[in-house]
Formats: sequence, structure tokens, C-alpha cells
Amino acid sequence: MPRFPAAIASRLPNVGTTIFTVMSRLAAEQGALNLSQGFPDYSAPPLLYDLVSKHMRAGENQYAPMAGVLSLREAIAEKVEALYGARYDPEHEITVTAGGTQAIYTAVTCLVRPGDEVILFEPAYDSYAPSIVLNGGTVVRARLEFPDYRPDWEAVRRLVTPRTRAIIVNTPHNPSGTTWTETDLRTLARLVDGTDIVVIADEVYEHIVFDGLRHESCARLPELAARSFVISSFGKTYHVTGWKVGYVLAPRELMTEFRKAHQFIVFTVNTPVQLAFAEYLRDASRYLELGAFYQRKRDLFRSGLAASRLRPLPCTGTYFQLVSYAGLTDETDVAFAERLTREIGVASIPVAPFYEEPPGDPVLRFCFAKNDDTLLRACERLARV
Repeated sequence: MPRFPAAIASRLPNVGTTIFTVMSRLAAEQGALNLSQGFPDYSAPPLLYDLVSKHMRAGENQYAPMAGVLSLREAIAEKVEALYGARYDPEHEITVTAGGTQAIYTAVTCLVRPGDEVILFEPAYDSYAPSIVLNGGTVVRARLEFPDYRPDWEAVRRLVTPRTRAIIVNTPHNPSGTTWTETDLRTLARLVDGTDIVVIADEVYEHIVFDGLRHESCARLPELAARSFVISSFGKTYHVTGWKVGYVLAPRELMTEFRKAHQFIVFTVNTPVQLAFAEYLRDASRYLELGAFYQRKRDLFRSGLAASRLRPLPCTGTYFQLVSYAGLTDETDVAFAERLTREIGVASIPVAPFYEEPPGDPVLRFCFAKNDDTLLRACERLARV
């Protein structure tokens, strides 16, 4: 096996294999039920696969336009206007991306220069900070405190400096399952008013909101829409996370810069899948019914946990349920998650890796985007804890 003959000065010296890969691998090794990594164990409706096949067989297998297939961008524009009352020009203000993570990285890349600061909220999805570091920026961390995980806006205000280039927000929030309110977004709008701060809004779970709440998108408030990259994901919406297709909304001035970076990071995205989504998206019921679909799974999982000593925390969005194990053990969440996988046969995600300096809260994250039988079997096993 060849070996590189010199030392490598890593640009991410503190980054190893993600916790999602680690726990999924452990689940496979132990034959455990995998409620760790955030993907469904069921398929999308056959029609979506038929549409992809149709376009493949029709010869639509070459590069799509850099910004994405126009019919898909037009369908996205119609959807966004119907949901949020925001008009985005498909030609200049919508770009199709290779999933949400690429969209986030590209937004950071086109904005952040060495010395710039970017505020994010911890616990934070693990791609945010590396995206900032790789572009020479400084990560500034606000804290969402256990057990409610609500933003402390006065604390955020104190973090803003003349060097603040962007704020990354995530609602519905992974891993906590909380959703921001209209008051939160209006407070954010006031905080950035009069600055050149850009908001990078990770809204990939926009359609997975429960209990009669509505998703509060940055696209809904004109003052935020004017300074935001708003990011969503078809993978999350249509149960096809492995297809890695998402999109970004932004005002023309921001999107011009985004596309300059996008064309050299990924250039364009899978053509037949884009064409399939353009058709599939026309039936709004396919995303409007998603909240009810996942609320039933959330409730099934939460009711099943009633027989255990694990305490589910409030969950108003996403397909993740945080569970407190306070009083059961003094183990760290990483150690407890590994032991549950090995001894009980249920894999989860510890919350510590979502922090730079974990607070030590006794919390695990379970994914309930699973078949009902999987959830019920998991609850039976967890009742033994």
C-alpha cells in the first residue's frame, strides 16, 4: 500500500469520522435496530422511481443547467410562493444543489473570508463548523440549553461584532426537534437590521412540523428573505436521502455569489432526478401531508417509550426524538449510546458530538423515520433498560 512521504498539516485537525457513521457501523456490526442516522428504512412511492426511470430512458442523462433544471426551479418557486407568500425568480434566485450539506458549504464559501465570524447554535449539525473553518472563518457558538433548546436572543446579541459575517440557523432543529416561532424570527430580523450579516437558514425539515404548528421560514419575513440563503432538501421530504438533491433560495445579489462557488464545487446535479422531482412536486399533498405522517410515528414511538425509564423531551418538528436518561446511569451519552447498541440492540446518536465543549447532558437522539414494526421492536428493547 502506498504511503504519502511527508507530514500533512490538516486543515481540520480535530475532525474524525462523524458520529453518524460510527453509530451506523456499530449498529451493523451488532445487528442492532438502527435509530441513529437520520434516514428512513422504507421507500418512496413507486411513482417517483417510475418518473426517474422515464426520464433516464428518454435520454435525459447529460448535464443539467448549472443552476438546475428550469422546470424544477419553476415548481419550487410556485411551492414557496404558495406556502410562504415569497416570490423568487426561478432564473436568478433559485439554485438546485447536491443536497442540503453542499448548499450550506457553498453558502459559507461564497461569503466567508479569513477573519470573518459566523455564529451558529449548539447543539449544531456537524457540517456547519468545518465549513466555516475550511474557509478561514471563526466559529462563534451560541448555546441552546437543555431541556428546552430555545434561543437566548440577548446572549446572541452579545456575540455579534463588526466581524460577524453570517448567522446559521436551523429550524426545525436537528438534533433537538424544536421549532422556532414567528417571534424568534422577528427577533432575529431586528438583531441583524442595519448590518451586512447574512442568514444561512437550514430548513431541510420544513415540512415535518407537528401539533398544528406551522413552519416559520426565513422566506416568510421580507426583511429576512432579503438577507437569507434558505435551504431545503428533497431527500428529507420524499424519503430519498441518498439521492442528495436540495435547493437554495436567495435574493439575486446573494445568489450571484452563490453560483460563482457552486459551479466549481459541484457544477450541477443529477438530471433525471431533477426532472422527476419537477413533476412530483406539482402534487402539493405529497409534502403537505408529511407532518401528519411523521407525527403519527412520533406519537407511536413516544407512547412505546412509556414502558421504559427513558423520558422523551418535547418534539415539535423533524423526525428526531431526544430522550433523557437522567437517573439511570452516570455514563456519558457516548458510552451509554454504545452500550445500548451492544447490550439492548438499539442504536441512537449521543448529543455530545453536536457541541465543541459538550455540557454533559444525559440525552440521546433517536430517529423515528422508521417502519412501525421497527419502532415497536425498539421500544420493547428499550423497556429493558
